[in-house]
Amino acid sequence: MPELSTPLRIRPLDELDIGSIVRIDERVGGTYRPDYWEGRVMFYLRRDPQASQVAVSDGKVVGFMLADVRAGEFGLEEPSGWIERFGIDPDYRGRDIGRALFQAIAAHFRAMGVAKIRTLAIQSDAVSGFLTKLGFAPAPLVALEMMVPADREQR
Repeated sequence: MPELSTPLRIRPLDELDIGSIVRIDERVGGTYRPDYWEGRVMFYLRRDPQASQVAVSDGKVVGFMLADVRAGEFGLEEPSGWIERFGIDPDYRGRDIGRALFQAIAAHFRAMGVAKIRTLAIQSDAVSGFLTKLGFAPAPLVALEMMVPADREQR
């Protein structure tokens, strides 16, 4: 694990961070997806440019968390903070970088008058354990899914 020669800095996401996010995602998931990340980053910068955050160490982005404030979705009229995606460079894990990113996002949500923060996670995934440690608990919302129905010709 590399030593941090400068204190960790948390700051709002910038479009210049796309390459760093692509690098982190590739290290974590093994897939190079620059077009995907360009689309996601630009979406969040348009929706709520101060919500999403990055963690910087020694001039290098070592973690990110994409978030925004939403209202009126899924029958929830009150504004909610939503966290969609996050990632930490594997070389920098175990340093509470995810917690620091979350705290910065939670401060933004408080300033926006948000009372609840929501996200979705696969129960068996390590991400779910991290979210539980932050204080997330099951919600009364239910995630539903189904396979896309087969195309049947209309006669």
